[in-house]
Amino acid sequence: MAQHNETGKQGEAEAVRYLREKGYEILSHNYRYKHAEIDLIAKKGQLLVFAEVKTRSNLNYGNPEEFVSYTKAKLVMRAAEAYIFATDWMHDVRFDIIAVTLSGSQLNVKHIEDAFC
Repeated sequence: MAQHNETGKQGEAEAVRYLREKGYEILSHNYRYKHAEIDLIAKKGQLLVFAEVKTRSNLNYGNPEEFVSYTKAKLVMRAAEAYIFATDWMHDVRFDIIAVTLSGSQLNVKHIEDAFC
């Protein structure tokens, strides 16, 4: 498997660990709807969180969160709408970015709540 795929998998695993530590229940990994994918869907109380995870091994080209494009955000929102409808969710929702930086032995997780809507 390509190195960037391994980095992404490791970043998602760190994001799951982070969210669980913060009291979130992970409902789904890599939820797909047509051409869209949501990395993580989590729940905390009556709040449903759709999280886009971006992982980088260095910051040479910018912070991970800077790589969530307008197009990607729209795709995530479209998939979230399908998930909400399929599960008949009737409470609050939020769209977050979890930016993970893995550099040598250094690990940094940055949780950006309400990143887009």
